[in-house]
Amino acid sequence: MNLRQLEYFMAIAEEHQITAAARRLHITQPPLSYELSSLEKELGVKLIERGPRSAELTEAGQLLYARAERILALTSSATREVKSFGQGTSGTLSVGIISSSGGLLPTPSMQRLCRNYPQVRIELHEGNTYEVLEMLKRGEVDVGIVRTPFSADGLNVSYAGSERMVALIPKGIRCGRDPEKITLAELSGQPLVIYRRFEHLLEDLFAEQGKQLFVACAADDARTACVWAARGMGIGIVPESFLKTMKHEGTTNKVIDCPELVTRMALVWRKGSYLPPLAERFIKMFENDCPPEEGAESQPEGTGAAGEGRRPEGSPAK
Repeated sequence: MNLRQLEYFMAIAEEHQITAAARRLHITQPPLSYELSSLEKELGVKLIERGPRSAELTEAGQLLYARAERILALTSSATREVKSFGQGTSGTLSVGIISSSGGLLPTPSMQRLCRNYPQVRIELHEGNTYEVLEMLKRGEVDVGIVRTPFSADGLNVSYAGSERMVALIPKGIRCGRDPEKITLAELSGQPLVIYRRFEHLLEDLFAEQGKQLFVACAADDARTACVWAARGMGIGIVPESFLKTMKHEGTTNKVIDCPELVTRMALVWRKGSYLPPLAERFIKMFENDCPPEEGAESQPEGTGAAGEGRRPEGSPAK
């Protein structure tokens, strides 16, 4: 079994048709069928049920697909690491990133790196925090940009400063007396459009104050929460820095006056994993351009230059 066979097998599995898989791979059908047959013969099991116009995975094929996906991801990661070996001024860095990071990233240092070193390439893989953490776990990305709260088990973490949350109040909804800030009490009973990851935190905070939490809509992406709030679905709740990335015409924006309702962006990578020089450089840029607030507690985590001074945070941001 070799990597080419795994790539061919995955193409068939994803296209559900040998002819379509051959087109995707830019080869003819006979060599593709031959490689599949050779792989099945070597493993002693049938991987694909072939029909007149379809090709579907058997149970053994489903197992191999899951393993092949991880093998090819790790192979790609190893290739990136070797190619980027040096001083961090060349190579490819794979970064998992969340949509709500746009208000802070890319930083000025990251912009200069890409402008001044044409041999540097940054590949962005987008998803929510949980999806980015899964990408990191599978070895599909070198580092991830996520947002608290999340579990830091098995991770080295570097945190940016705390951010307040902001209420996006659409036309037609009048809420709060102060033109610049609003309290949880004033939001009580109002229809809210929330970033789903903050639902449990909001439930706890409203319950502590004996107030009613009315979630009209919960979204997995902060961009969606902004759009639906602007369209009148309710009052949007998003991180303050995210407002820099969105046109939010038709809404009045007020900072939520609640010290416990905060979030932080974080750069994460796996404990014990090899970090290529370009990744090390990226981490330093993040730490220099997005430092935590002064006086924040610091607890060392990890070893080596890239692991010193990282602060573990496994509980919700309160």
